[in-house]
Amino acid sequence: MLFLLISFIFFALTFRLFYIQIINGETLQNKAEDQWTRSLPITAQRGNIKDTNGVSLAESVTCYNLFTRAREIKNPTETATFLANFLNKPFSVIYDKLTFRGVSEVILSNNVSSENALKIYKKQLSGVYLTENSSRFYPYGDLLTQVLGFTTTDNTGQAGVELYYNDLLKGQNGYVMIQSELTGKTLENAIDVYVPATQGNNINLTIDVNMQKSVESVLMQIMLEQKAKSATGILMKAKTGEILALSTKPSFDLNNVPRDNVQTLMQTVKNQAVVDVYEPGSTFKIITMAIALETGTAKLTDRFFCNGAAVVDGEKIKCWKSIGHGSQSLAEGLANSCNCVFTALAQRIGLEKFYEYLHLFGYGKPTGITISGESGGILMNKNVVKVVDLARMGFGQAVAVTPLQQIVGVACAVNGGKLLMPYLIKNISDSQGELIKENTKQIKRTVISEETSKIINDMLELTVSMQTGKFTFVPGYAVGGKTGTTQKYENGAIASGKYISSFVGTYPVNNPEYILLISVDEPGAGAYYGSIVASPYAKIVFKDLFEYYNIPPDDPEIKTENIESLEMPSLVNLPLAKAVSLLNELGLSFEIDGSGSEITGQLPAAKQKVYKTDIVLIKT
Repeated sequence: MLFLLISFIFFALTFRLFYIQIINGETLQNKAEDQWTRSLPITAQRGNIKDTNGVSLAESVTCYNLFTRAREIKNPTETATFLANFLNKPFSVIYDKLTFRGVSEVILSNNVSSENALKIYKKQLSGVYLTENSSRFYPYGDLLTQVLGFTTTDNTGQAGVELYYNDLLKGQNGYVMIQSELTGKTLENAIDVYVPATQGNNINLTIDVNMQKSVESVLMQIMLEQKAKSATGILMKAKTGEILALSTKPSFDLNNVPRDNVQTLMQTVKNQAVVDVYEPGSTFKIITMAIALETGTAKLTDRFFCNGAAVVDGEKIKCWKSIGHGSQSLAEGLANSCNCVFTALAQRIGLEKFYEYLHLFGYGKPTGITISGESGGILMNKNVVKVVDLARMGFGQAVAVTPLQQIVGVACAVNGGKLLMPYLIKNISDSQGELIKENTKQIKRTVISEETSKIINDMLELTVSMQTGKFTFVPGYAVGGKTGTTQKYENGAIASGKYISSFVGTYPVNNPEYILLISVDEPGAGAYYGSIVASPYAKIVFKDLFEYYNIPPDDPEIKTENIESLEMPSLVNLPLAKAVSLLNELGLSFEIDGSGSEITGQLPAAKQKVYKTDIVLIKT
C-alpha cells in the first residue's frame, strides 16, 4: 500500500509537470514574459496612395509617442516644466501624470513632431520614453475628399479608399520590449528586444490629379455661381472604365477633419457619385434610343409628331416645349430632347424587352467599383409597372440611378456596346515596390452592336451641333453630349422648385475616348436647365482635358474669336411668339421656362455679350 501510494504521488507529480511544461507551457511562458517586461508599440506606417502618374495623394509622416514611468522619474518638477513647453499643456497636468504611480506607464502624447522628439531625446530624462509613430498627411488637402477618405487618430481607415483597403494599407505594428522588475523599473544590463514595424502596401489610383483639379475647380464654381446644394463630376475613359476624376462638392480638408459635427461629417464624406440616386432625366434618353435601335422597334426613317404633350393611360405627359416640336425624325427627337418621342419609343419597346435591356446596361444593381457604400439604383418591380410608368421611364423618370451607373451606361452605348467594370485602383504594390495586383480593362458583356453604337454617336454629335453649331461646343473639337433636367420628389410628390440638372459629354464623338458627367443638385440661382446649369461647366473641363493631354483640334479653323458674338436684346414683357422669332433671327438657341404667353425674365440679361453658341433662357 505504501508502494502504491508513493507510485500514485509520483505519477500525479509527473502528470502535473507534464501539464505545466508541455500542455500549458507556452501560455505560462507568455504570462511570465509579460510580468518580466514592458513593451512599447511601434506603429507601422500606412502605405502611400498615389495618382496614376505617381503623384502622392496620401502619405504617412513620422511622429513619436511619448511615454513616462512614474517610478523612474528622478526630478518630476524639472521634467514636467520641460515637457509642458513642448506639449502645449499645463504644468499641473503633466506633473500629475509624471507622479501617478497607479499604473506602470502613462502616455503623454501620441503625436510629437520629429523636431521636438529629438530635443526631448537629447535631454535624456529619466523615466521618459519615445517610440516611433506615424500620422496621415494629405498633400492636396481638400482634393478627392470622398475618394480618399480619412483615418482615425490611430491610423485606421474610416472612409473611402482608406477604409475599403484598410487591411492592405495599415501594415504590421512592431514593438520594443524591455526587461523590468515588478514595479516597472527597468533592470540594469537588461536585454532589449526590438521588432520593427512593417510598412503597409502602396496603392496607385487611376485618378489623374491634374484632371481631378479641373473637375473640382468647376464643381466649386458651380456651387458659387449656381448656388447649388451639391455638385458631382465624373471623368472616365470610355473604352476602359478607368476613372480619371471623381468628386462631389461640398467637401472638406482631409488634414482637418470636422469631427465635432458627426452628422455633417458623414453627409459631406459620403461619395454621392456611387451612393445617392436620382432620376437621370433626358440623359437617359440615350439609353432608350439605344434599346429602340438595337431591338429594331425604331428606324432612322421613322417620324414622330409632338404637339407639346402625350396622353398615356389617361395621364397627360408634357414635353418641355409646351408649344410642341411638330413633325421630327428620330435623330431630331433626341436632338430636341422631345419627351413625346421617347414616350412613344418606350411603349414600342414594351415592358419585358425594356427591362431586359436595362439589366443588361447594368441598371438596378451596383457597378462593382471597389469603394465603400455603392448602391444599385432603383428599378420598380416589373410586376407593378403601369403603361404610364413605362412611358416616363423612356425619358428618364420613374427610374433612379447613381451618377456612376449613368456614366457607365452611356459609355456602353457609345463605345461599341461594351459594358465595362469601372475602376479606381490602378495597381497595388508592397513597400519594396513589388507588384501585388494590377487592374486592367474588364468587359462584363456586349449589350448593343457596334452599328447601333455608331448611330448613337452620330445622334449625339447632331444634338450638340443643333444647339451650338458643329465643333463649336469647345471651338474646333468634336464633342458630343446630352443635357438632362429632372424635378425632385419629396414624400412621394414633386418638390416645387427643386431640380437636378446634368450633362453627359463624349470625345471624340465618332469614337469616344473620354466621357464626362456633371450633375447639379438643386441649383438656386434662377436657372435649372442642364443646358444652362451643367453644360457650360462641362466645356471648361473639356478645354482643360484637351490642353493637358495636348490634343490637337479636329477643325483648327474654328476658334473662339471666329464665333460671332452679339449684344443680348431685351425680351422682358414681349409676347412669347415675338421673343422666339427674334431669337431665331439672331441665330440663338434657347430654353423656355413656363407655359405663359409673355416673357417675364431672361438669362443672360439685356445688353450682355453672348456668342452664337450660347443658350438663352427665357421665362414666361
